[in-house]
Amino acid sequence: MKIKWKLFDYVNAFLMLLIALICIYPLIYVVSGAFNEGVDYMRGGIYLFPRKFSLDNFKMVFSDKRLLIGFRVTIARTIIGTIAGTLFTALVSYGMSRKDLPCRNLIYWFNIFTMFFGGGLIPTYLVFNGLGLINHFSVYIIPSLYSVFNMIVFSNFFKEIPEEIHESGAIDGANEFQIFFRLYLPLSGPVLATIALWVGIAHWNSFFDSMVYTSDANLQTLQLFLVKLIKEAAMAQGEAATRVPAQVVRTTSITTIRYAAIVVSSLLIFIVYPFVQKYLSKGVILGAVKG
Repeated sequence: MKIKWKLFDYVNAFLMLLIALICIYPLIYVVSGAFNEGVDYMRGGIYLFPRKFSLDNFKMVFSDKRLLIGFRVTIARTIIGTIAGTLFTALVSYGMSRKDLPCRNLIYWFNIFTMFFGGGLIPTYLVFNGLGLINHFSVYIIPSLYSVFNMIVFSNFFKEIPEEIHESGAIDGANEFQIFFRLYLPLSGPVLATIALWVGIAHWNSFFDSMVYTSDANLQTLQLFLVKLIKEAAMAQGEAATRVPAQVVRTTSITTIRYAAIVVSSLLIFIVYPFVQKYLSKGVILGAVKG
């Protein structure tokens, strides 16, 4: 069956293709620079493909043992933080979605207030220090257990689940925890995947909390390592020369090392995203039906 296109369809397809190219090209540009020899890259003229292929930029990145520490810490916090944060927020959201929750409106508006007003960095640091979170792995997990925005998405989704499901569980003698884990949670696949993706990306890309709340090198995240590496790239002829072969140092540049660091930090996201992408749009829509 042939589909007859109108002028609007052609214009729409052209605009969508243009937007896609605008989004994809920066990624292509960074990857081509990361795989190009640094000195050659500084001559310019590289826009799509590497002109002089080289892995020296990645050798420079992987030559530092801090990378392994950063990977270990970041992967651990991403896995633990995503699971804990998603489940904890889902539990709170389930309670907020129940109309019989005492002081529900007051609690809701108190949550909304925290989205716009905060105590600031210094009071937050003092609170974390008083709780013993400074220079401890739990500083990555506990403060990120709950998100008001994610709670709103979750609770809106739970409100769309028929009340009869809750009533059937209650008639069978199930308590609220059993109803949540056995009935509501299995029905929440799309929104769970969406929130887990958001929380996971936030953990993976985070470096500020590691920079501010930790001084132990063994707690340094991957992103903080890459930030430091980019700053240290300017000293490639000095300290870095003692960690990698001289030839590698001579064929790299600050810009191409920065591009290689971006590729390394984004690699896991590109691997995981295709598996959850199909749930993303559906989860957002389902969680935004009602206010």
